[in-house]
Amino acid sequence: MPVLVITGTGTEVGKTVTTAAVAAAAVAAGRSVAVLKAAQTGVTPHELGDAEEVARLAGTVTTAEVARYPEPLAPATAARRAGRPPVRPHEIADAAAKLAAEHDLVLVEGAGGLLVRFDEAGGTLADAAELMAAPVLVVASAGLGTLNTTELTARELRGRRLDLLGVVIGSWPEAPDLASRCNVADLPEVAGSPLLGAVPTGAGALAPADFRVAAPGWLAPRLFGTWDAEGFRGRVAP
Repeated sequence: MPVLVITGTGTEVGKTVTTAAVAAAAVAAGRSVAVLKAAQTGVTPHELGDAEEVARLAGTVTTAEVARYPEPLAPATAARRAGRPPVRPHEIADAAAKLAAEHDLVLVEGAGGLLVRFDEAGGTLADAAELMAAPVLVVASAGLGTLNTTELTARELRGRRLDLLGVVIGSWPEAPDLASRCNVADLPEVAGSPLLGAVPTGAGALAPADFRVAAPGWLAPRLFGTWDAEGFRGRVAP
């Protein structure tokens, strides 16, 4: 798995912190890691972007962006409004390939959901994943409404014959409600792929050293961690 694409079921589901957790767990397992942000929006040239936030939390990782745009919009819209060239799927694939030549693992973080448009032709992160023949990790929210968005994302991946590696809950609440606890069992059913972790709410606010120690415990072995899905399900089952 030299390249792993990380997408969300939407915005604000914990995608960047989950990417940081995977990076931290991989580094702890002895892997060299690069993080590629496909398109950074809502950040000025002098501000830190998502890739830098991953590095702050995860430690020694290489960071790169294909492009960044100042307004917090879909990449295609942000590029058009900024009067700048959009990001094409092949540019994401090319940048990931260059990083993969020098690293054990490249994490490609998308912008928003799987089908957010990157250019005027309708190119998406899914198109880039196809070009890279890379597996996709889906970050989902915990509560009510997540089953629909997760299943829609999984169906699109299956329709494109892309490998859905699994689902990670990007922000697991300290006091989960009934829907969240039921979704632990239901998410892998609707996704047709295993639940591979649950990152606690507020994890991104931890001190980096604490984050790096804790991250492997939030993720399953397929993501370089020690998290046990069955044990977790047993603890939170309604």
